[in-house]
Amino acid sequence: MSDIFWLSDAQMTRLEPYFPKSHGKPCVDDRRVPGGIILIDCNGLRWRDAPKEYGPQKTLYDRWKRWHDRGVFTGTMAGLAAERSEEKTAMSDAA
Repeated sequence: MSDIFWLSDAQMTRLEPYFPKSHGKPCVDDRRVPGGIILIDCNGLRWRDAPKEYGPQKTLYDRWKRWHDRGVFTGTMAGLAAERSEEKTAMSDAA
């Protein structure tokens, strides 16, 4: 089943602080769910087309929706960008 993961252990370690903590009953493996969300997004699939190895399709959608509504994806991108210590400015001239 390890071949279904889109994110390496190192990548998951960097992302874990940005995921909401589980409350109540244990959640589906947080490494599988982002992999399923990435698969759906990258391939333009319907939620019901995700392979069962990523967990129930309803779980994938519910987690995506909940994380989206809470700004988890935006916070993750901002947090990862802030980890970079150097600031760069990109400019282009279309003259």
